Amino acid sequence: MRALLCEHHGPPEELRFADVPEPVPGPGEIRFRVKAASVNFPDALMIQNLYQRQPPLPFIPGSEAAGVIDAVGEGVEGLRVGDRVATIPFEGAFAELAIAPAFRTTVIPESMGFDIGAGFTMVYATALHGLEQRGRLRPGETLLVLGAAGGVGLAAVEVGKLMGAHVIAAASSEEKLTLARAHGADETVNYAQVDLKQAVKALTGERGVDVIFDPVGGALAEPAFRTMGWDGRYLVVGFAAGTIPAIPLNLPLVKTASIVGVTWGVHSRREPDLHAANMAQLYRWYAEGGLCPAVSKRFPFEQSREAIRWMMDRKIQGKVVIEVA
Repeated sequence: MRALLCEHHGPPEELRFADVPEPVPGPGEIRFRVKAASVNFPDALMIQNLYQRQPPLPFIPGSEAAGVIDAVGEGVEGLRVGDRVATIPFEGAFAELAIAPAFRTTVIPESMGFDIGAGFTMVYATALHGLEQRGRLRPGETLLVLGAAGGVGLAAVEVGKLMGAHVIAAASSEEKLTLARAHGADETVNYAQVDLKQAVKALTGERGVDVIFDPVGGALAEPAFRTMGWDGRYLVVGFAAGTIPAIPLNLPLVKTASIVGVTWGVHSRREPDLHAANMAQLYRWYAEGGLCPAVSKRFPFEQSREAIRWMMDRKIQGKVVIEVA
């Protein structure tokens, strides 16, 4: 089979296409013929040896995909050959065939195309797990989403609205904020043009925000935290800005606020039944028209390296998808 190989750590331009043996599913795994794969921030980190979970060289990058099951391993229940699925292999998706754990694999609705399914699980499951199980977001509360036009940020805008929150979307351009408003944001802040703390406080008054969903980190973290209201919850989702912030611990003290980590991958492994319930809810919302995944650009398989570079250069809004077959 044909696959994109990372033989040494470096930029995406140094990845190489090669013919490699077909993988064989082990116990608890499925093999699927990849129809489409999405590009995610961890993919770029892994090929540069910058991710906390690093596969040994050589490896096939690609953390998320959709396709059709063509083999199942021992002990797999509820999935069968021929099922149309979305899944998270965490590596190996930029190939014609890939292996994934059954507990992270779900059958997608017939109305969902593979291009949508390829980018659905990671962002929407992270958003729902973060906002519901970790953030305890309640109807009527105010939610601030940073990086609101990125894949997981835009998903958090949509999920937050469906959960009944008042959503403030923050992003770095008017084009991105227009997208966030189209997906349900009530108010927006362009943090490239205005002071984030002052702008959010002007929108919320003395009350502040109840939940902050932050996949960005970096210099935005502290000013965002300073917009937090009483008993607020700050969700640490990721560090797309490239730096891990240090928030003064007097801030959660004086605000009686919580800093809460959101690690969806570990959650899905440790609580597979709850993950399955979350995915069932997300698919219901999708079927009802409440979720409208945004795919900003599609690349053919031969341009996988260009797709990764596109994401690294922060040109994306929503998701970028590689169409494999």
